[in-house]
Amino acid sequence: MQIPMEYSLAAVFRAVGEPLSLERFPIPKLRGTEALVRVRCSTICGSDLHSYFGRRHSPVPSVLGHEMVGEIAAMGPGGVSDYQGNPLALNDRVTWSMVWSCGTCFYCKHKLQPKCERLMKFGHEEILPGRALVGGMAQHCWLPEGTAVLRVPDGVADRVASPANCATATVAAVLRNAGPITGRVVTVHGAGMLGQTACSMAAVGGALEVIAIEPDPLRRETALRFGATVAMDSNLPAERILACVRERSGGRGADIGLELAGYPESVELGLRLLRMGGRFVMAGATFPSRSVLLSAEQVVRHMLHIVGVYNYAPEDLEAALSFLAVAASRYPFEELVARTFSLEEVNAAIQYAESARPPRVALMP
Repeated sequence: MQIPMEYSLAAVFRAVGEPLSLERFPIPKLRGTEALVRVRCSTICGSDLHSYFGRRHSPVPSVLGHEMVGEIAAMGPGGVSDYQGNPLALNDRVTWSMVWSCGTCFYCKHKLQPKCERLMKFGHEEILPGRALVGGMAQHCWLPEGTAVLRVPDGVADRVASPANCATATVAAVLRNAGPITGRVVTVHGAGMLGQTACSMAAVGGALEVIAIEPDPLRRETALRFGATVAMDSNLPAERILACVRERSGGRGADIGLELAGYPESVELGLRLLRMGGRFVMAGATFPSRSVLLSAEQVVRHMLHIVGVYNYAPEDLEAALSFLAVAASRYPFEELVARTFSLEEVNAAIQYAESARPPRVALMP
């Protein structure tokens, strides 16, 4: 389908479970330091599926997709610079923070950019006049002034770079909140895209043991290829899992637990596996579920630290890209993207992602 250059195609989400419709939108006239990016690759995140199938609220109509990489197609009269202030040029390959924050409100000043009082999230915004192209399931994406834009390192393929501004950056934020990782025993609960990334990031960071806990046997096998030293079935009796963790930690328990699955059972198990003074970082629980059964006495007597992480700060995306520049040749990240679809095949891509449950599926507009 040929579209004049003044227009861009986007897949529009209008109602839960209804097929996305390919629609054309005017390319906005750029002002100041705004930019227009030609999308090279957009990967489908689990939260996209949660929105599409109604497991979480998302505004409609909207253009879904927040994991993406592209190239600068146009810039406003003020030019565009990357996060470090270096000027960008046309055709530079870039990614950008999925969270736009103002930098001046109470939460931004307290380093809680994902809770900005004027927050905008790519792939999560209702289509408004003149502001439709803010999602990855499109040919182009508009970047407002103040977007944290970063160059994609050479040698990092599009399909590897695309999840960086969600999955990889979120894991970077999780590990930043976990504290020093070198020489530590780390449990990773869930071995989807976040979990596989966490295994490799912990391994590169010098963790003594990386213990992946996951029900799916194929994901457990993959985790061993991504840096896990042990991969255990989460359906095993808790006492058996606890015995393995203690065996590999000198009888103490895990120094750090990373909860990336979002299920109450993995939270409850993860807290049991910690040593005295252990640290538990949670990032998977981004959809409704039952309440967690938590022993306050256990938290107090074991002096546990529990931290919640939601999205990330721009420096975490920078850390994610630096990690991928080193690790992309060491671990098979490109294999985590099971299949590639065209933008016109977006509905087939969503159905495949939901039914086959691979870590990621890619759209190549």
